[in-house]
Amino acid sequence: MTRRLELHPDRLLPADPTTRAIARALYATVADAAIVSPHGHTDPVWFAENANWTDATTLLLAPDHYLYRMLYSQGVDLDALAIPRRDGVPATDTRAAWRVLADHYHLFRGTPSRMWLDHVFSEVFGLDVAFEPATADLYFDAIGEKLATEAFRPRALFDRFRIDFLATTEGAHDSLDAHRRIRDSGWDGRVVTTYRPDGVIDVEHEQFAGAMRRFAELTGEDVYSWQGYLAAHRKRRADFRAAGATATDHGHPTAATANLSTPACEALFARITGNDWTPADAELFRAQMLTEMAGMSVEDGMVMQIHPGSVRNHNAGLFASHGRDKGADIPGRTDYVHGLKPLLDRFGTSTDLSIILFTLDESVYARELAPLAGHYPCLKLGPSWWFHDSPEGMRRFREMTTETAGFYNTVGFNDDTRAFLSIPARHDVARRIDCGFLARLVAEHRLEDWEAAELAQELTSGLVRRAYRIDDGADKGVGSRSNICNIAA
Repeated sequence: MTRRLELHPDRLLPADPTTRAIARALYATVADAAIVSPHGHTDPVWFAENANWTDATTLLLAPDHYLYRMLYSQGVDLDALAIPRRDGVPATDTRAAWRVLADHYHLFRGTPSRMWLDHVFSEVFGLDVAFEPATADLYFDAIGEKLATEAFRPRALFDRFRIDFLATTEGAHDSLDAHRRIRDSGWDGRVVTTYRPDGVIDVEHEQFAGAMRRFAELTGEDVYSWQGYLAAHRKRRADFRAAGATATDHGHPTAATANLSTPACEALFARITGNDWTPADAELFRAQMLTEMAGMSVEDGMVMQIHPGSVRNHNAGLFASHGRDKGADIPGRTDYVHGLKPLLDRFGTSTDLSIILFTLDESVYARELAPLAGHYPCLKLGPSWWFHDSPEGMRRFREMTTETAGFYNTVGFNDDTRAFLSIPARHDVARRIDCGFLARLVAEHRLEDWEAAELAQELTSGLVRRAYRIDDGADKGVGSRSNICNIAA
């Protein structure tokens, strides 16, 4: 017997009836709000070319390492999922890969991936039968038919999803041609870039040498001299700002920063570019460059995001066969208090600098991150990220940071995803969890109902717009007391 696919209207809201009623009322005020997505990894070529996607596997499975890391953990080879190897040889066809996902869909019970995919299946594609082995081909064909239509082109879905702002992420050595084509197309969807210079900062990255050559070509600077290298970063940041960027992003292994003298920087850079470096040199150079990037952000106003703590490519064999971003990145312990101190000694009290901190180490929420953001004017806390982009992860984040950092030292939500169709689902989860958290504070008489209503708007839109300096001076998304009082009445 075929099972039904139904999304319960109260999913993720509190189980207690009194608190649930308050959460329902709060959620109703933000459920249909426009999406502000200030950090993610969708491909700008999708919006530049506006071409139809071909099939469910290519769109939903292949870009989503959340999915295939779970499958891999249960013995499913990536070749069976049509995930390209380094040599680009496809292992199987896309329909067969989709059937493998259906055969193993039970593995995702209770996970965020299950919620996101069910939301996509139901809300985006209108499917009303459960995804399972018996319906794999039905799903593959139904999704394929819709993807071939005008209504499912990237720009049409962007508008349908009510996306107001979407940031992609490009490297310092990338051309930004897709963003130029988006602007030249006349389409009014707001898709901007984010400056991610890791490729020309992390000498341990296997593509560092090639990225540096391209960096030199794009800037016309001598990137192998310290001053020329810094000048090249300034030029590229200006290029990114011209393409709409409001932020930079830095995915270093640790949160270490440094504040070296100019002669020490020159000597270190000579070792880095002269292939006479040690792992300690590589870490020190990354640390110094976080401080250099902070200084440039003071100059040009770009918001700085620091995403540390991922032990990348932990599975050496998988990295050798399939490359990066294949589900083998693992969270590690991260020290923010000592790691950030050199940078904060220089810029911590600056009101011209805005740094958003993320973590994969939940043990630091209450001990390090909330106290840091609750003191230094330049620091804000990014939302629960990656492995913790989940209902329980979001709850833990609010519970462990709010008492010390408050709400206004956080920045709302960002989805940080390559899976474009999951963006509405991810934002919906965040809105439901935040409304549930606020409802508990109202039920415990720790917030007035009108305060919770204001905060629901802020957590959905206001905080993120201000934190990422989007539409400075525009409406902050906070209603007047006259129309939001007595929200639970």
